[in-house]
Amino acid sequence: MHKDSRIFVAGHRGLVGSAITDELKRQGFANIITRTKNELNLLDSQQVENFFTTYKPEFVFLAAAKVGGILANNTYRADFIYENLTIQNNIVINSYKIGVKKLLFLGSSCIYPKDSPQPIKENYLLTKELEYTNEPYAIAKIAGIKMCESFNLQYNTNFISIMPTNLYGNNDNFNLLNSHVLPALIRKIHLAKLLSDKNEDMVYKDLMRDCATNEDEAKAILRKFQIDAKSVGVWGSGKPRREFLHNQDMARASVFVMQHVDFCDLIDSHEVRNTHINVGYGKDISIFDLANLVQEIVGFDGEIVFDSSKPDGTFQKLMDSSKLQSFGFQPQISLRDGIKSVYQHYLKQYS
Repeated sequence: MHKDSRIFVAGHRGLVGSAITDELKRQGFANIITRTKNELNLLDSQQVENFFTTYKPEFVFLAAAKVGGILANNTYRADFIYENLTIQNNIVINSYKIGVKKLLFLGSSCIYPKDSPQPIKENYLLTKELEYTNEPYAIAKIAGIKMCESFNLQYNTNFISIMPTNLYGNNDNFNLLNSHVLPALIRKIHLAKLLSDKNEDMVYKDLMRDCATNEDEAKAILRKFQIDAKSVGVWGSGKPRREFLHNQDMARASVFVMQHVDFCDLIDSHEVRNTHINVGYGKDISIFDLANLVQEIVGFDGEIVFDSSKPDGTFQKLMDSSKLQSFGFQPQISLRDGIKSVYQHYLKQYS
């Protein structure tokens, strides 16, 4: 990519897309093309075709997707598979039609079997059954990988797929009703600290930004998520281990791959498969230790109570990122420093 190359970031308002846009700007790329959902409906094939024909991007970051937690994935299974397939299909086919020089497709670690050996290597794809709750979403992402591979093989395109581990960052979703484990822990423990400091009004104000419409609903949210002045409840035993990567490191990895890795670098046999690249932090942490780390950073003196009657989910989920490391990339943001940064961002956003 040159500094004046036409670069389209699809999904620029999301956790990853926003970080990619910021990283491109930081590196001096001056011709970044973005569109909101109102400006460009990626589910509308005609709109997407018109956009590509008019603006002719040379490089595409495909970070747009329909995403959600376990409940949303399991409830809206048709929406998740249809919308993600449609977005991917529209962008990939039009990238091919206008001759995009390179496309980067962002997937998810949920593409791998639920009982994968650890750490998870790229060649574990399609070796066992997927986790049931997000199977439609995972299948859509797998289809995206195979679409990129197939276009490369048949049409000599340069479409690369990267699969991130669990991500967190400054543009994260902190809504307790549908957030992931790390932002949820940050908010729950922060609210408990406010309660311990007798700042109930600030707690209600915080929750009424997105989780409740009045104080009674806010109190109900506190009860539901086991948040009070003395303790915070956490589902499960705390023993499962998870890997977390800051979205700024993910953005750096995305731009790095776009600049330094081509499809031909990923072929190592006559049967071309599993050319996608894992992007991880390289270390995991137990939920128990994660909760205590967040507690230390927030400064809450109460107790973290683990509810072992609730399900733990998969015990470990650690990505093998040796393929990406072989090209020369390493993450830079430690988990401690990353959580500190995200917490400060949360305070600015919600206080």
